[in-house]
Amino acid sequence: MIEEIQFLMDKYRAWLKDKTALRQVENHVEITTPFLDRHNDYIQIYAKKENGGYMLSDDGYTIQDIELSGCSLDSPKRQSLLKATLAGFGVQNANDALTVKVTADNFSIRKHNLIQAILATNDLFYLAQPYVANFFLEDVEKWLDQLEIRYTPKVNFTGKSGYEHRFDFAIPKSKRAPERILKVINHPTKEAALSLAFSWVDTKEVRSVEARAYAILNDREQHLSGSVIDALKNYEVTAVAWNEKDKRKEELAA
Repeated sequence: MIEEIQFLMDKYRAWLKDKTALRQVENHVEITTPFLDRHNDYIQIYAKKENGGYMLSDDGYTIQDIELSGCSLDSPKRQSLLKATLAGFGVQNANDALTVKVTADNFSIRKHNLIQAILATNDLFYLAQPYVANFFLEDVEKWLDQLEIRYTPKVNFTGKSGYEHRFDFAIPKSKRAPERILKVINHPTKEAALSLAFSWVDTKEVRSVEARAYAILNDREQHLSGSVIDALKNYEVTAVAWNEKDKRKEELAA
């Protein structure tokens, strides 16, 4: 089993390296990553030397794109959600640019966190859709509360690689069931699934061998792609479509 997981980890690292491109842009280095935004464009970040280290930034693209698409982020609740989202990854909002200061020693981890923050912030675009009566994360939390499931929200685990991963809920082990780790994905894409898969593969190495991971997927107004389900299944993450969530309530409430 360890050999199989190591093989998958090696494949992920090779994919990450092969699909990353660098380009000099004046006094910045443009880093094109293999992760896609909601337009299916590759996410780009920029590195600049600063005070003996580096400043990584999305150059303001993420928030500007969301607002130009009709999703205003100026309400107190959405600002609070944006602030909480960025804080979970240690990322700052500097005049609408997502930024993080790094050193040579923590470059990989901080770059990883910035990309995760961009993906999470991208997800906020879907707050503008009329079908969203409440934030999807709040809907999931309300569902867990209705089932009287005991959980810890917003948990961070440091994986075997040293990267820190944020999960939305952790349901503790009971006499009938092992620890269950939940991640809520409002806009299920293959890239979001692969990001979660990497987080889980890295995290499960330091959790109980019986621990399980679940992805709660918003399928209220969007079809779940087979590539999303397959990507999760291949890395032993249980996909839970929101419209079929009650099929899983017994194992989550156990």
